Amino acid sequence: MVSHMNTWPELILEEWQDTLATVHMWTQIVGKIRMKQTPLVNHWWNVTLYVSARGLTTSPMPYEDRIFEIEFDFIDHKLRIDCSDGALTTLDLRPQTVSDFYKELMGALHGLDIDVKIWTMPVEVPSPFSAVREAIHFEQDEVHKSYDADYVNRFWRALVNIDEVFKEFRAHFVGKVSPVHFWWGSFDHAVTRFSGRPAPPREGADQITQEAYSHEVISHGFWPGGNGTQAAFYAYAAPEPAGFGEAKVKPAASFYSLEVKEFFLPYDAVRQSTSPEDALMDFCQSTYEAGANLGNWDRKALER
Repeated sequence: MVSHMNTWPELILEEWQDTLATVHMWTQIVGKIRMKQTPLVNHWWNVTLYVSARGLTTSPMPYEDRIFEIEFDFIDHKLRIDCSDGALTTLDLRPQTVSDFYKELMGALHGLDIDVKIWTMPVEVPSPFSAVREAIHFEQDEVHKSYDADYVNRFWRALVNIDEVFKEFRAHFVGKVSPVHFWWGSFDHAVTRFSGRPAPPREGADQITQEAYSHEVISHGFWPGGNGTQAAFYAYAAPEPAGFGEAKVKPAASFYSLEVKEFFLPYDAVRQSTSPEDALMDFCQSTYEAGANLGNWDRKALER
């Protein structure tokens, strides 16, 4: 069992993109509950999900005199709602519409005397890397209804491996740095380092984006794929220093996209390498160094 967990599973977009789109919408519903129940933390860090021993979790959220937690269990394929007074409800994760999932979840919460109202329009979709092509209110979404349990488990096992590398990478930085967390809006797993300096306002950006990029960042993350793009790791600097796109980075399969202004490394290139962990760490470290050096970050003060 251990060796099986340590493998980096194959993720072929075409084989699970309908499931990917459906689970993306399910995580948005759960994520919006977390956003509603937690105080705003800089750069919206309070809204994210986290990799758990069984899937993805909200971590504890306050509700009146209790706390509760919602976890996607991608081993037994359940949605668990745990409360601090001992109450527990589980729902089956199975092929069903986003509309049915939304109604079932809200009904289960109501049964636990938890009533949370959320804005039911998905965010950050459609986007260039999203498997979701159209934003539909959750309670009206009869389009997305796939659930391939094997593929969802593969995706989670990939996240477990990635989470471990990102946390190791994060540990080398003593400056301001985000948690390693899962963004349900853009459906990516990420960690972000900060120089400590404010960034110039982004032209034409909305309030959420302005808050996200209020300070200089170098960010690393993983997308499971979408819109014809296979699963990949990314790295970007914002604002991007001159020469960043021409920087020599590792491993050899990495490339810079002029269109998106980010470095990419195909997930398959990592999965098939002799040491996936080392390949991913090389990508994170070399792209960080390129951005930090060209951006004149005070590396001596920021790194362990």
